[in-house]
Amino acid sequence: METKRTLGRSGIEVSALGFGCWAIGGEWQSTDGQPLGWGKVDDEESIRAIRRALDLGVTFFDTADTYGAGHSERVLGRALGKRRGDVVVATKWGNVFDEESRTLTGADDSVQYVRRALTASLKRLDTDYVDLYQLHLSDADPERAAELRDVCEEFVREGIVRAYAWSTDDPSRAAVFAQGEHCAAVQHMANVLQDAPEMFALCAELELASINRSPLAMGLLTGKRRTGQALEAGDIRSRPPQWLQGFGDGSGADPEWVGRVDALKDILTSGGRTLGQGALAWLWARSPRTVPIPGFRSVAQAEQNAGAMAKGPLSAEQVAEVDRILGR
Repeated sequence: METKRTLGRSGIEVSALGFGCWAIGGEWQSTDGQPLGWGKVDDEESIRAIRRALDLGVTFFDTADTYGAGHSERVLGRALGKRRGDVVVATKWGNVFDEESRTLTGADDSVQYVRRALTASLKRLDTDYVDLYQLHLSDADPERAAELRDVCEEFVREGIVRAYAWSTDDPSRAAVFAQGEHCAAVQHMANVLQDAPEMFALCAELELASINRSPLAMGLLTGKRRTGQALEAGDIRSRPPQWLQGFGDGSGADPEWVGRVDALKDILTSGGRTLGQGALAWLWARSPRTVPIPGFRSVAQAEQNAGAMAKGPLSAEQVAEVDRILGR
């Protein structure tokens, strides 16, 4: 497989697989105590995992200022160190948080806030530019977003941002950002259980990269999550917010979703793939513009995710068979 992809119209080349850095931010929460992380982390292991990913050819890392209330950016910056120039770093803004108490306190879509947020991210990441800067408020007002897009163009002119994107599941919103010359992508939910045909069509039409969050359906597509298997208290899946599907009441994986994963097992594990590698292979087959960004918390997970690249995409026949099994 061609292990490189280009971020839309930007000409920025990335590995076909990116690494999502939400989980390595560790525990954080909303003001009412809702967990927003994936549980406890070991920062030294996170750093080893990032460096291992680099050695295995992964050159794209996606984080956000709010992950771990600033902690994910700090860990990523530390891990990259002198190798910063070899990688493409994406981060996001729009959420407001308190680093001390590791709490999400609100959102700010104002034009005034963007520069403060970017300045703070650059400091935490220990870098003087961000390759891809993304609006993290998925349902922000489109008119306001157009103003924010213009601010991002200013950042590009100043050389502190190379390209920008919106993290949203709404194609009409993504199209607003795409009107900007240096908009390179849209980050959206997509995995073999949750297809996004409208968004894939938009990316093809407007020449945007499709950065896929939840490519492993919050862990369901690794096969490790079973029905009734308890989750640790600091894990967002233990008290799933409304948008998080597949974990029902928080008592573990939803049996219906687990059934769908089981039904796809033979296809996804073809060619010596693990289940998770098969899920990533489906995304690569779905569109030539996709860059899935699975999360990780250990060197072992980093190796398994990166190992998917060598096995390449599923075949067109396999993709059709997946649709048939899922009744799409």
